[in-house]
Amino acid sequence: MKRRDFIQKTAAGSALVVGGLSLSSFTNTNTNKDNTKRITILHTNDTHSHIDPFEKTDPKYPNMGGAARRATLVQQIRRENPNTLLLDAGDIFQGTPYFNYYGGELEFKIMSMMKYDLATLGNHDFDNGIEGFYKQLPHANFDFVSANYDFKNTVLDGIVKPYKTFTFDGVKIGVFGLGIQLKGLVDERNYKETLYIEPVDVAKDMSRILKTEEKCDLVICLSHLGFKYGGDKVSDVVIANQTKDIDLIIGGHTHTFLDKPYITNNIDGKEVMVNQVGCYGINLGQIDFYFKEGKKAAEGRTITV
Repeated sequence: MKRRDFIQKTAAGSALVVGGLSLSSFTNTNTNKDNTKRITILHTNDTHSHIDPFEKTDPKYPNMGGAARRATLVQQIRRENPNTLLLDAGDIFQGTPYFNYYGGELEFKIMSMMKYDLATLGNHDFDNGIEGFYKQLPHANFDFVSANYDFKNTVLDGIVKPYKTFTFDGVKIGVFGLGIQLKGLVDERNYKETLYIEPVDVAKDMSRILKTEEKCDLVICLSHLGFKYGGDKVSDVVIANQTKDIDLIIGGHTHTFLDKPYITNNIDGKEVMVNQVGCYGINLGQIDFYFKEGKKAAEGRTITV
């Protein structure tokens, strides 16, 4: 099926310019001839076991979503640019009878068929207990990252890493994960001895390691903290504002439908992109980064499935 059969709308994009070059200086040229490199980041969050599209009669999301439609979009975008990374920001589990019956097996198998590259854990991914999550991992042909959950006294010790790196076309990408405070949100019997570490300092450490030690050209935070709150509660925007070296934060948890990526400043006054695409697989986020002569720029959009 053609891509236009799935895209009901594509929201206007946000552009992020880094290093003094305008986005047009990257995108209005032939990337094969002028050495411009393009890296595409696709992402989802809070899919909550929604495998099928919503019914045509659904009052809120009529005939929207569906894993098969998302898979076709991902496949086409990968054909357009093989240098594509597919990420998920957590809450893969819980929300339809598929999870109640199969316990997450189907979700992980479908994501594996789509060739997801990496995911982080949301609070609902503990709904069958940490052992229930562990039991389904053989069906996941992709890794999980979380830098502020300490799993040392659990079955996930050594399995969930703080970060992972990828290299596409000579561009090194580092992705680290952050999770929300589980106490008071998840039954303690479900997460057992998992320790929560305050995420701001962890994000500072992770972004420094990825930028200076791992020598990453692009640093991404895969977060299940929530987009933005009132008061002092830690969120994606807080992480962006209080750290440096993060280029993109892909968020989840608050089911925030952003028409385009939100741009804010880090602690050094440099721009950071923050994006979240709602819930239930209704949207697919796309961020394109362009690299040329040591400079980079980015643009993002939300594709409605």
